[in-house]
Amino acid sequence: MPSTVFMEELDAFTYRDAIAAGAPVIIPVGSVEQHGPHLPLNTDVVLAKAMSRRLAEAVDGIVAAPIVYGYKSQQRSGGGNHLGGTTSLDAATLISIARTLTLEFARHGARRLVFLNGHFENYQFLYEGVEQATTELTQRGQDVSAILLSYWDFVDEDTIEEIYRGAFPGWDVEHGGVLETSLMLHLYPELVRLDRVMDLPAAQLPRYDTLPVRADLTPASGCLSSAVAASEQAGRLLLERTSAALAASIGPELKVPTPQP
Repeated sequence: MPSTVFMEELDAFTYRDAIAAGAPVIIPVGSVEQHGPHLPLNTDVVLAKAMSRRLAEAVDGIVAAPIVYGYKSQQRSGGGNHLGGTTSLDAATLISIARTLTLEFARHGARRLVFLNGHFENYQFLYEGVEQATTELTQRGQDVSAILLSYWDFVDEDTIEEIYRGAFPGWDVEHGGVLETSLMLHLYPELVRLDRVMDLPAAQLPRYDTLPVRADLTPASGCLSSAVAASEQAGRLLLERTSAALAASIGPELKVPTPQP
């Protein structure tokens, strides 16, 4: 077995052997996006990479180097692209990256891919790029399939209740809040500044988008809900249960069928 699951830490020969043995490739996808005054700009990247590592360890996979930049932050899900530090790709660029990487890993010989998303706004553009590539590969007669997911969709209701105790604000405003802050406290506590958490009410945003963006609608913190209830213990629970649910759900999909004699 390789000494690490991270592609960029492997030598080319070990990587090649793992792919030849059927290892699925997991591509973490994040963003460089503000997460308030208490979390780093690369929060979505490091959390997607951590979830990818746990999944790779469970399914004997390889974690590709992450897609660091993501699609434009939206006001109703990430505070907005107008906030300082947020550095984004346009739709065509992200679609092209997803398509190109799918084709590249297929060229290496990978047959099962996972794009593990950590930034809400990425999803549909990743989908378009991966769909274009897998269609092209199918037309060539290549057996390559891809799974696209966002890790928070694997947080079950019991875990939500245990952590939020009836005060869950909803995924639409869980940006820079309890979930991300708790995971960061567990995984990368040195990057978290709890003393800088701004304990503001959850954002009250309209059910529509206005362009140009009205900056006054975004809370002063840049977060859409408060992280004051975050804890390392909640982060450990979230990581363990979410990664276990991921592996149980998609693990069977990542097995390459054995050719029949």
